[in-house]
Amino acid sequence: MKLLLATALTLGVTACASPGVEQYRAEQPALDLRTYLDGTLDAWGMFQGRSGEVKRRFHVVIDAQWEGDTGVLDEHFSWSDGTTSRRVWTLTRQPDGTFRGTADDVIGEAIGEVSGNALRWRYVLALPVDGKIYNVHFDDWMFLMDDRVMLNRSYMSKWGIRLGEVTLTFVKR
Repeated sequence: MKLLLATALTLGVTACASPGVEQYRAEQPALDLRTYLDGTLDAWGMFQGRSGEVKRRFHVVIDAQWEGDTGVLDEHFSWSDGTTSRRVWTLTRQPDGTFRGTADDVIGEAIGEVSGNALRWRYVLALPVDGKIYNVHFDDWMFLMDDRVMLNRSYMSKWGIRLGEVTLTFVKR
């Protein structure tokens, strides 16, 4: 019985594990985050709930600048319901090549790993919903398609339960 339980738990944990960013190390074009996220970018996206229904759409204009290993991304969101919001990220490249990021609505630090054309970005966001704040885990996967376009798919969860997904297309001006 103990062996059966241990096997079931191992399979359950393994099934939830996602692939690592290093599997994309040979993919081209190689993503240099400091080069791509520099200047002005437009992004269009949508949030889908667990059932796949599109709940909200948005456009974001990102003004990004770097000084050495520190970058500031000033994001201005326009939502399909007519509201607007803003998030300012401060990103810092670490000696090991990873990135750390902070923003006012991010709990702690975001951690980013780059390999090949991919960036995996993980963080907890303080998300306002109907007058309440929920701390939601984001697992962002970004893939550079060419020197102007990057695709992003974010998986949102709370207590390990999938809440929905965000899909974005970034276009560098």
